[in-house]
Amino acid sequence: MTPKQIAVKKYVVKLSHDERERLETMIRAGKHSAWRLTRARILLKADAAEGGDGWSDSQIAAALDISAATVARIRQQLVEEGFEAVLERKHSPASARPRVFDGASEAKLIALACSEPPEGRKRWTLKLLEEAVVELNIVERASDNTIGRVLKKTSSSRTYKNNGSSRRTPTPPS
Repeated sequence: MTPKQIAVKKYVVKLSHDERERLETMIRAGKHSAWRLTRARILLKADAAEGGDGWSDSQIAAALDISAATVARIRQQLVEEGFEAVLERKHSPASARPRVFDGASEAKLIALACSEPPEGRKRWTLKLLEEAVVELNIVERASDNTIGRVLKKTSSSRTYKNNGSSRRTPTPPS
C-alpha cells in the first residue's frame, strides 16, 4: 500500500506495540467471542503503523468474509472512541429498550431462584419467579421470558435441564 492511499483514509489505524501484542495474544488464545476475535483481526490487518499490515478495507473484508462497511465502522470506532471501546460491547443508555435487570437485581433474582421454593411447590417455575420478583420489589415488572434469559446466563440455573451435575446413563451393549 502506498503512502498516498493511507493518507486518503479518514480513519487511519495505528496501533502501539502493546495493543498489537494484546490483539495477537487474544487471537492465539482463541478464548474470546467470535465478534471480538473478528474485531481483533480487523485491527491487526488495518494497522498502518510500522510493523503493521496496512491492508485496505476491501482486502480485509475479502480475507475475513465480512463487509467493507464493517471494517470502516471498526476503524472509525477505534479513532473516535479508543482501543478498549472496539473490544467491549456496551449497553447503550440511548437504546429503545432499557434493561429490566441491572447487576444488583440480577443477583437478587439468582439468589431467589436458588432458595427454597414456595410452600407446596417442588421447584421454582419461571411464572413463580416472575410473580416473586415483582412482589419483593426487585423489579417493577418482568416477563417469564426475561427471567429465563437472565437465569440462562448462570451455570447454576434452576431452569436449565442439564447443568452438568448428573451422570451419563450408560448405553446398553449391542
